[in-house]
Amino acid sequence: MRRTIALLVLLSLLPLTWGHAPQHKKFKTFELSFEQLPVPAARRADPRLGSFKLEEVWQAHSRTHSFGSYSALLLRPGGIMLALSDSGGFLEFRAPGQSQAESRMGDLPLSKDADKAARDVESATQDETGMIWLGLEGRNAVYRMNPEYEIERRASPPVMADWGVNSGPEALTRLHDGRFVLLREGYVGWSDHLHQAALFGGDPTLNPNGQGFTLDSPAGFSPTDMAQMPDGRLLILMRRLIWPMPQRFAGRIAIGDPADIRPGGTWKVTEVARLSSDLPIDNFEGIAIAPQESGKLTVWLISDDNFSPLQRTLVWKMSVDPAKLP
Repeated sequence: MRRTIALLVLLSLLPLTWGHAPQHKKFKTFELSFEQLPVPAARRADPRLGSFKLEEVWQAHSRTHSFGSYSALLLRPGGIMLALSDSGGFLEFRAPGQSQAESRMGDLPLSKDADKAARDVESATQDETGMIWLGLEGRNAVYRMNPEYEIERRASPPVMADWGVNSGPEALTRLHDGRFVLLREGYVGWSDHLHQAALFGGDPTLNPNGQGFTLDSPAGFSPTDMAQMPDGRLLILMRRLIWPMPQRFAGRIAIGDPADIRPGGTWKVTEVARLSSDLPIDNFEGIAIAPQESGKLTVWLISDDNFSPLQRTLVWKMSVDPAKLP
């Protein structure tokens, strides 16, 4: 009898101990917290940030071993933020400062192969229905995934075949008009500012015959993600490794109008912000945009810590008036 009572008491305490209700098998039970980092008032409107204002900075913490290495960021319906990792994992969370009780994480239904290239998600985009497209750098491929995290289609577009093993589709965006733009991380030849890129008339997994063009960007920086503003222009997040051990990074944000993209041509984008290494930055690889009622935009950034104890998963919240951008 005593054993029965003890067992019942133990079972009644389990939900309190873990803090989460039972979840679908694709989700993992885990804990997540955000530590707000101090940013002096003078730095929030740093001249190097141009028209952008740095509102708040947080560092994410979790003891779950698969947490981290996030390389793409999407804003999902219901205020959910979705971060996707280059190890094939995902994290659903609320904006820092809100309760994370409903946050979830898990593994995408990609290959179980030990080869990282089969899970190397470096970019992502979505449409109004919640469908998600993933750019896999190691495979130079695009996968389409439904809102239930089930892979529906995949394709290896010929225009991306020579993008390299570890320098492929680092940035991917579905435009408002239904076209898709992909940017390669690696440089063209010995250039320090030219990158291969591809334009698709629609879903690349349905029609993989895209057209190539060249991205002309700030020298020394590679694109890591991009997002479209309500007015149609694209904000492109860029990164540069400036010191190898411990790794230190610098970042850039550039702007470009996809209406200026011409197949076979060169698309030049303009630098609008510098993320200097004396700001609280890391290896920023994800950007997402949320319109405000005032007409301004909230711009979110997330960093890839590469599962390294010497790096951090940082989340930046910035604001900008798009009318002040060139």
